[in-house]
Amino acid sequence: MNHNAPLSPLPLTHLADARPRVMSTAQLGEHGVSAADAGAHCRPGGPWQQLLPGVCLLHPGPPTSEERLHGALLYAGRLPARQARAVPSQPRAGEPHAAYADAMITGLAALALHRFSSAPPLLSLDRIDVLVPRTRRLRSVGFARLVRSAAMPTPQQITGVPVAPVPRALADAVAQLADAGAVRRLLTEAVRGGHCEPAAVVRELNQARLLSRPHVVDAVDSLIAEGRAIAEDRLYRMVAEHGLPDPMWNVDLRLPGGPHLGGVDAYWPDQAVAVELDTRAPRQGLRQGDDDALWSEYVRKREHLERLGITVVHITPRKLRDSLEQQATVVRTALMASTDREPAAYVVVLPR
Repeated sequence: MNHNAPLSPLPLTHLADARPRVMSTAQLGEHGVSAADAGAHCRPGGPWQQLLPGVCLLHPGPPTSEERLHGALLYAGRLPARQARAVPSQPRAGEPHAAYADAMITGLAALALHRFSSAPPLLSLDRIDVLVPRTRRLRSVGFARLVRSAAMPTPQQITGVPVAPVPRALADAVAQLADAGAVRRLLTEAVRGGHCEPAAVVRELNQARLLSRPHVVDAVDSLIAEGRAIAEDRLYRMVAEHGLPDPMWNVDLRLPGGPHLGGVDAYWPDQAVAVELDTRAPRQGLRQGDDDALWSEYVRKREHLERLGITVVHITPRKLRDSLEQQATVVRTALMASTDREPAAYVVVLPR
């Protein structure tokens, strides 16, 4: 016997303890079960059943949601022998699992795993979407629906299952939904639940070419409004929790008897410091020309205010979410630095 000789077949009773109780024919082969033996066990009335092509369920009852997830990944992760040898059987952090390659759960099933209350329960889904590289030569079959992508995101591991990040999972879910209410609920929960920022969602929807659908555009408008409201709440909390002096909230600035200078979200008149939430980013991809014009307006307003001696602090919703204390320090530094600057021009402050 040499090192290439196959191992002696193992008794099948040890497979009863496998969790989840679903295996590919390749995995069964590693346990000494030939394809012919696996097929015999999956015949009507047998102890196993074929869940998907090349995937066996190791009991005769209905599959659990966990078994369906792993079954879909095993089917979608099948690679030609040459590619399979390049995938580690014992992967390190960030590497693909040998059995799943680079396949990952996406769409509504992924959102259910991300604990979205507005996503249907896993067992109620007729299809489980699996994201695979565009070059994967497989077809959707049974409950496994393949979603192809030229650029694969980095998956998140949830209960041992590779899952697409929320923005990508949302885009793949929305692509299958015609119900405007369902789309709006999913997008709103993504932002309200703190899963991601509107900018990331809109970017994925744009890349998936979904922003031409009227019900998706309507949901995006609600998403942007929701994201701005949450960002404003965080800005109020930043001032209150980090001991900043109370500003004038949501005001318009004008020169006395002169032109309108623009609105800001917070303004400290004694220090001539303004804070403006950058809500431009979430609209990227809707209309590029409008986005460019909006950004140019931001730049012109900021430059004009700074020529008048007013310091403008731009803060993104994401920074408020991820580094509230750091943003408070930026604003506090700007307020303290006002004593070292030339006095700013007098401006009229009006409610916005």
